Amino acid sequence: MTAKTERISARVSDEVYQTLHRAAGLVGSTVNQFLVQSALERAQAVIKEENIIYLTGESAKRFFNAIENPPVPNQQLKTAFRTHRERL
Repeated sequence: MTAKTERISARVSDEVYQTLHRAAGLVGSTVNQFLVQSALERAQAVIKEENIIYLTGESAKRFFNAIENPPVPNQQLKTAFRTHRERL
């Protein structure tokens, strides 16, 4: 069974192409392989970065304190839960 593949193409200046060609040669790959691998690594880094939440020391303390000692639900929260249950 063969995996489905998609085509990606880009037009670049000769200077950009020569730089990519040189870099690809240095790592022993074709320009296409180099582009795909580089783009994939960057895409994974962007996705990872978007999934990480950064907190200051004070923010982290407040966050964990709220988890360990949650406030008593107020009327607005109780109403929201009831509305949610009714919609399901």
